[in-house]
Amino acid sequence: MIIVTGASRGLGRAIADRLLSAGHSVVGIARNTEGLDFPAYACDVADAEAIKTVARSLRSSGEKVTGLINAAGIASMNLALMSPAPQVDRVIRVNLMGTIHCTQSFTPLMVRQKYGRIINFSTIAVTLGLPGEAAYAASKAGVEAFSRSFAREVSAFGITVNCVAPGPIGTDLLRGVSQGQIEKIVDQQIIRKQFQPSDVCDVVELLLDGRSNSLSGQVLHVGGA
Repeated sequence: MIIVTGASRGLGRAIADRLLSAGHSVVGIARNTEGLDFPAYACDVADAEAIKTVARSLRSSGEKVTGLINAAGIASMNLALMSPAPQVDRVIRVNLMGTIHCTQSFTPLMVRQKYGRIINFSTIAVTLGLPGEAAYAASKAGVEAFSRSFAREVSAFGITVNCVAPGPIGTDLLRGVSQGQIEKIVDQQIIRKQFQPSDVCDVVELLLDGRSNSLSGQVLHVGGA
């Protein structure tokens, strides 16, 4: 079983659909699970107690958990000096704390079998220091730092922890970002093109593969940075 957060839309949904088509068992986590055609829990990743409840349910089911993909995330495209405190707080709580809550709750399900793959999501904005994305980039920089440290903590249990950091991807997260802004970011990538969710799914499948056991604590940039 592979747990995918943010599974109702965007990258999370694309990843869940790809894994299902490849024959994996998937359990989704999303605030709204209506219309999903695979098992899913309705909860907010920023709610630590709700995530613990999901973990207890999965533990009691006895199903083997082999992977966790922390794809839930929100963006805030706003200059730092003009970002309201509640907006910044929400971005940090969902992107960083949500990743930490899920990792803390679901990793023990992998520890006991001494195998697991954890994939977290960052962004090219961390490396490029994009203006207007300070809070978003800060939350994802925290995810990268957490992932590197946690990779060392769980390596003895056969668990790898890596980050995928895409450039602009054609999902709802780009709503409100002009084509001109997107092109400026793409021009700073090594591979100068806008990628699609399927390109990210390819990288996720690579990291989930048993042959990727030599990769841990890494940040893989889709598009290059």
